[in-house]
Amino acid sequence: MFNLFKKKKEEVKVNPYLPLKVREVVRETEDTVTLYFEQPEPFLEYKPGQFLTLVMDFEGKEQRRSYSLCTSPFVDPFPGISVKRVTGGLFSNFLNEKIFPGKTINVLKPLGNFTTEFHSKNRRHFFLIAGGSGITPIMGILKSVLVNEPNSIITLIYSSRNEEQIIFRNQLELLEKANSDRLKVIHNLSQPSENWNGLKGRLSPSLLKELFAKAEYEERYEEVYFVCGPEGIMETTRTVLEELGVDKERIHHESFYSAAAHQAHEEALAGINKGILSRDVKIVLEGQEHLVTVSPEKTVLEAGLAAGLNMPYSCQSGLCTACRGKVLSGQVKMDEDAGLSEKELAAGYVLCCVSRPLTDDIKITIE
Repeated sequence: MFNLFKKKKEEVKVNPYLPLKVREVVRETEDTVTLYFEQPEPFLEYKPGQFLTLVMDFEGKEQRRSYSLCTSPFVDPFPGISVKRVTGGLFSNFLNEKIFPGKTINVLKPLGNFTTEFHSKNRRHFFLIAGGSGITPIMGILKSVLVNEPNSIITLIYSSRNEEQIIFRNQLELLEKANSDRLKVIHNLSQPSENWNGLKGRLSPSLLKELFAKAEYEERYEEVYFVCGPEGIMETTRTVLEELGVDKERIHHESFYSAAAHQAHEEALAGINKGILSRDVKIVLEGQEHLVTVSPEKTVLEAGLAAGLNMPYSCQSGLCTACRGKVLSGQVKMDEDAGLSEKELAAGYVLCCVSRPLTDDIKITIE
């Protein structure tokens, strides 16, 4: 006689995050550190210019912040992020003060469109414009160009406050010396010391036009532009490139802060609804449809999370695209759409973290 036993399938909780162990902590400036992680198994796959989303608990509540990778998968053996301290910043202060080698941090898989494909036959002139910590994703792109595209050249225009605030200063000097025929680094300081002999003051439109003109080569290159930094530098560069008639397809930008999204958030909390009403929104997540009520002070993402849905998200400012969804019906208003391309907007994609319902028949699928 055989006894038959029915085994219940054990419920296995799969960790949705990737645990990365800190290998090294490098102090770049007084208020900026670079965290290098051990390579997980299998290796972490990412593209130059992408970012990692760190997931940590503070006072029992899960928090997320996105930080750009400063490394190149083609050059650097270990992936790394650089974090600049922000006044009152929950993550930035903790990472600058209390992280040490051996510490494990949970992250989401690398994301971001601030990147490009590389080919040895390409002949491009990369104009890289960075301000402050905006140099972080630029570094990964810069190193990747040098190793992958021998026929391409680079002009880096980097604005910092003073000499002590130049992130990766030594690395940039070494890279420029080793690639003097292909890499030109131009520093511009807003508050330099008396000993500074380089450019100083604000990166104005006239100065930027002058730098672009001086960087032109007699030989023909395909010009591409990568811009990352404070809002002022981003806006100045966009204005200049528009005046110069540069094709939008050749301009790539990455922003760490959205004034529009921040203002909309503050207004919503203050009860300034601007005609936004409470509406039911259908959210399709992992093949299942959920009905969520979105009140005027919340975004689609906030309402979904409050309802217990495991919706993907990261920056919550409409910049990183981690929360991207596609509107199947109805209309939403986005507080910020800088993270989406014109093609994505035309195809009906929205960012749930900054989306507010305008109609009653909204259905969004999370892809």
